[in-house]
Amino acid sequence: MKTKRAGTWDLGTKKAGWKKNKSWKELPPAARAGTIVIGAAQLAFLAAAQRDLSRRPAEQIRGSKMFWRLATLINFIGPGCYFAFGRKRLPAVTGK
Repeated sequence: MKTKRAGTWDLGTKKAGWKKNKSWKELPPAARAGTIVIGAAQLAFLAAAQRDLSRRPAEQIRGSKMFWRLATLINFIGPGCYFAFGRKRLPAVTGK
């Protein structure tokens, strides 16, 4: 009789075994801290994009505000795409 171990290949069926996901309490302290830092950065990036959308006139945004509001909800990719592609570049103001 073959026994399956988590995370190993079963040569009889060639299917990968599954590892049990670790609970929060089972994570090492460094992994917990990293998760918290990444989560805080994600929320700050989302808040910055949403705030910019609220304050910027629609004429200065490529596409609709509703589209960009929904797009920014996609982890780091949404706010990054908004800041890179969603805002129109304003001409430089020269002061005399």
